Amino acid sequence: MRTFLCGRCSSPVFFENTVCVRCGVMLGFVPGELDMAAFEAGADGRWVRQGGGAGEGSHWKPCRNYSERQRCNWMIPADKEDADFCLSCRHSEATEATADPACDELVRRLETAKRRLFHSLLRLGLPLLDQPGRREPLFRFLSRKHIGGAVTTGYADGVITVDVMEANDACREARRVGLGEPYRTLLGHFRHEIGHYYWDRILSGGPRLNDFRALFGDERRDYGEALRDHYDEGPAPDWSERYISAYASVHPWEDWAESFAHYLHVSDALDTAAHWGFSLRPGVVTGGGSVEAAACSDERPFRDMLVEHWLPLSQFLNSMGRSLGHGDAYPFIAASPVLDKLCFVHDFVCASAQQPDAIRRCA
Repeated sequence: MRTFLCGRCSSPVFFENTVCVRCGVMLGFVPGELDMAAFEAGADGRWVRQGGGAGEGSHWKPCRNYSERQRCNWMIPADKEDADFCLSCRHSEATEATADPACDELVRRLETAKRRLFHSLLRLGLPLLDQPGRREPLFRFLSRKHIGGAVTTGYADGVITVDVMEANDACREARRVGLGEPYRTLLGHFRHEIGHYYWDRILSGGPRLNDFRALFGDERRDYGEALRDHYDEGPAPDWSERYISAYASVHPWEDWAESFAHYLHVSDALDTAAHWGFSLRPGVVTGGGSVEAAACSDERPFRDMLVEHWLPLSQFLNSMGRSLGHGDAYPFIAASPVLDKLCFVHDFVCASAQQPDAIRRCA
């Protein structure tokens, strides 16, 4: 993710900030610009944009989840009288868990991770269905307390369901250890499930289905049987030679979702490194640039970007993590077949970004 500056004093600010710690001005994220902006709250509920530039003096309103519950910091143009929630929050379904004060902190963490996902989707130009009465993907946050049974995090027919207890660090870590996973994060869940969404709404009915099957396998294999085999027998001993994770070896659907999630993971990390001016090869990436933009320009193969930029960066992150007494920040092995799959995902993303109505046509 790019670096942000306060619109009033130009101090560095972060994606989740609501106030500049240096000058005290109120901050809000403007989705259409993918940028943070400074605001002064007006008596009529409208916020006036500060800091100069073309947008100075324009009127905005904070997302309802910003003004009422401090779960959000995104803004809405004041002239959108029928919109109380921002682009990200509009895609969350109201559930008993989201209304329960006891779950408030967990839901806030979920929404924070979801906004990071939406930032990635907007940056990459991936299509979203955002119409009154019909919004996809729809995020449903549930808890065992309210439904009286276990909650299964997953995707089905445009809806991404997440157990709110995934936002509890101790619970999530216990599940990670119990399942033998090297990595489990809220953002990782969202990245994985959004991969299922784009498979369902675009790829499964598109012209590249046969190419997908040649690389990932035939998704017509019985999913339930594949899942049972995985948990009964475990992954193949050589799974790391072909898959980014053991779970990816379950079924082609999961291989795609894991690869898609990994693509977003890599893309966001490279974008962040570029905007911080960080490179292990000085002169190749400069501050303020975007590795992702360069990769989408067709001037260089994406595989080259992975090998020349991501793999050295991931090795550095692991070394730094160990130096600080933590585990590897990137506990994965990206074998050659995995790089091929990431390149396929990259091509899919670039093609989908060029067809903004792709989901509307397929829905």
